[in-house]
Amino acid sequence: MARLWPVLKSRISYLAAAALLLMFALMAIFGPMLYPHGIPQGSQFYAPPSWRYPLGTDYAGASVLAEIIVGSRYVLFVAALAACFTMAIGVIVGLASGYVGGLTDTVLMRVTDFILTIPTYPLLIVIAAVVKISGPIPMAILLSINGWGGMARAVRSMVLSLKRRDFVEAARSLELGNGHIVGRQILPLIMPYVIMHLILAVTSSIYGEVGLFFLGLVPIQGTNWGVMLNFAFSASGAIYVPSSVFYLMAPVGAIVLVQIGSVTFTKALDEVFNPQISAL
Repeated sequence: MARLWPVLKSRISYLAAAALLLMFALMAIFGPMLYPHGIPQGSQFYAPPSWRYPLGTDYAGASVLAEIIVGSRYVLFVAALAACFTMAIGVIVGLASGYVGGLTDTVLMRVTDFILTIPTYPLLIVIAAVVKISGPIPMAILLSINGWGGMARAVRSMVLSLKRRDFVEAARSLELGNGHIVGRQILPLIMPYVIMHLILAVTSSIYGEVGLFFLGLVPIQGTNWGVMLNFAFSASGAIYVPSSVFYLMAPVGAIVLVQIGSVTFTKALDEVFNPQISAL
């Protein structure tokens, strides 16, 4: 990671993406303490942007910016947790399938193929409609149910290639054991790929999470970006109020900014882990 800073400095887009992601992370951690959410007495409904309310107010007179900041904590925490679950399952399945081989490989890949054939969002909608999800951990587990298939296949392919390399054969000849070979010889070489896709998995989890709240399939337990969209379209009638445009667009804008930052920062990481790319 010593090359990260030089790569970020090489392009303003990389530096801006890193700053954007850092801003959202700090906003989720410290924002609710520094910018508390509340409804000041006498505040105007759907007020336009002003110095006091940079993004205007919502249907109850609360600051839209405050809702975005406060709501970012739940959204980003659940998305990060879901991404970690997704990557962990994918890496474990891929390692076991590629390294052990044989019947284990066949069974795990058939399960993976089945997972990959199931449409993600219809499955999430059905499960959320049947099982009432409450709390960030169950939500993260739900979001990671079938997102790991692609990672499992990619890791398996890398392991199949790596386990034939000379350094792995040398480790086997020294009888170092499968745990040592996988943990010390193979896993470090696939971690750059996992780290890059972990960041992208966060944005995918945000889409699923916000979508479930928007559809009203998850019990509302506070303010977050999905709840804002749900209220804007179904509860508050914001779509019929011209001055509510910021209440409608603020959560969408936040999601888009996270997506842009994630994709661009992943490109920077790709240059860090694959220096030959920057020479092209």
